[in-house]
Amino acid sequence: MAYRRTPAVQARLDAQREAVLQSAVLLLAERGYGGCTMAAVADRAGIATGSLYQHFANKAELSVQLFRRVVTREIDAVNAALAQRDTPQQRIAAVVETFATRALRARRLAYALLVEPADAVVDGERLVFRRAFRDVIAAEIAAAVAGGELPEQDPVLTAAALVGAVGEALAGPLATAPRQSGDQHSGDRQSSDQLSSDRQSSDRHSGADASHSDTLHSDNTTVVPALVSFTLRALGGRDDSDA
Repeated sequence: MAYRRTPAVQARLDAQREAVLQSAVLLLAERGYGGCTMAAVADRAGIATGSLYQHFANKAELSVQLFRRVVTREIDAVNAALAQRDTPQQRIAAVVETFATRALRARRLAYALLVEPADAVVDGERLVFRRAFRDVIAAEIAAAVAGGELPEQDPVLTAAALVGAVGEALAGPLATAPRQSGDQHSGDRQSSDQLSSDRQSSDRHSGADASHSDTLHSDNTTVVPALVSFTLRALGGRDDSDA
C-alpha cells in the first residue's frame, strides 16, 4: 500500500521547502551560484543535507526554482511600476528605470541572475527571463507606434535589442559587486516586494560601507537616467532633456 502523507506532514514539508528557498536566496545574494551549494543551503536553512534532497534532486533543480522565485518578484515590481504610468513611453521608461534601479541596489544578486557563469539550466531560465521583459516592452512599443507616439518599427525586435543593451550596460557596474557580502540582502527576509533590504551588520556605518553606499548612489543618479534616456531616444521618442 502506497504511503500517503498526512496534511500535517505535508504542511511541515511545505514550510521546510519555503525556508530552504528563502535561505538559498540569501546565500545567492551573498555568494552567487558558486557559493550556493547544497550543503551551504542546508546549513543556512538549519536542516540536514539529506533532508534538502527531499525537496530538490540536485543543485541544478534548486537553482532553477531559486531563479524563478527572484525573477517573479522582479517582473511583479516592473508591472507595479507600469500601472503607475499613463503613456506607453512613460511605461517603457518605467520598465528600464525599475529594473536598473533594483539591480544596482542588490548588485551581487543581480550579477548572479544576469551574468554569473552558471549551469546550463540557469542559462535557459535567463533566456525566459529576457523574453518576459522583451514582451513587456514590445507591448508598450506597439501601443506607442499605434498611437503615433513612436515611428513605425518592429516592436519585438526593438524590445529584444533594448533588453540586450540594458543588460550589457549594467554588466560592468554589477561585476564590481562584493563577492561575499557587503551587498544588500534579499527581500525574502523582510518584504516580498523588494529585491533586497539594508544590511544589519555591526559595520554598517564603517568607511567601507560608506564608500559602497556612495558608489550605489552615484550609479543610481547617473547610470539609470542615462539608460532611460538612451532607451527613449533609441525608440525614436523624446526624453526630458529634449524638452
